[in-house]
Amino acid sequence: MNNIYEKITNFYKYKSLLSELVQRDIKIKYRRSVLGILWSFLDPLLSMIVLTIIFSTLFSKTIPNYPVYYLSGMLTYALFRGGSTAAMRSLVSSSGIWKTIYVPKYLYVLSAVLSNFVTYVLSLVILFAIMLIMKVPFTIYIIFASLPILAVLMFTTGVGLVMGTLNVFFRDMQHLYSVLTLVLMYALTIFHPASIVPVQFSFIQDFNPLYHMLVCIRSCFLYGTLYPISSLIISLVSGLVFLVLGLFLLYKFQDKFVLYV
Repeated sequence: MNNIYEKITNFYKYKSLLSELVQRDIKIKYRRSVLGILWSFLDPLLSMIVLTIIFSTLFSKTIPNYPVYYLSGMLTYALFRGGSTAAMRSLVSSSGIWKTIYVPKYLYVLSAVLSNFVTYVLSLVILFAIMLIMKVPFTIYIIFASLPILAVLMFTTGVGLVMGTLNVFFRDMQHLYSVLTLVLMYALTIFHPASIVPVQFSFIQDFNPLYHMLVCIRSCFLYGTLYPISSLIISLVSGLVFLVLGLFLLYKFQDKFVLYV
């Protein structure tokens, strides 16, 4: 118990540094970009336009308000993919700092996730604008989307900690993970409805935490209803489990990092 209290106290001690790291990550992300942070709005908007043109002809009858359906899913997936990928690379890319001075290594992972969360929040402006255009009602349930979004953040941070720890020892994880996230994108119901997935492969969705997070978020934004409690429980428990697992692996192996970077 004392050890946990010490780590929480340590986190508050470095919260100002965490803020600086998040700002640094955002500046690096848009460095030498003419439009800069405007890409947070343009990227989801342009991708939505292109993919809506392509897929709405296939799924417009089965998925009402397809642009909102796509955006609510894609923005969530982009938060996970971008945050976990940046987190995976953060420990190695910041090794020059933590080899010189003591900084809790999880701060680099957390800052990578939070900087992508800032992009996600900005991108929600586009989602809300499309909801207005498509006349999708804004309901009180949008507020309840904060819980599945919190689950996404915990899950992304946990996966980032796990992959970041593995990446210190095995650099090939970066290439393998890019393939895995690509497969995940098509396995999730981002472009297509869940109904087209064959029954024999439905277990992929049932045991996929991100799928349940998408179900919860779409319930709030698109359908204006409260999400299934079972999906929320799976989302929060999965996020917490991966977060604890990631922290466990980091603290177990971090003393050996200096030998591999």
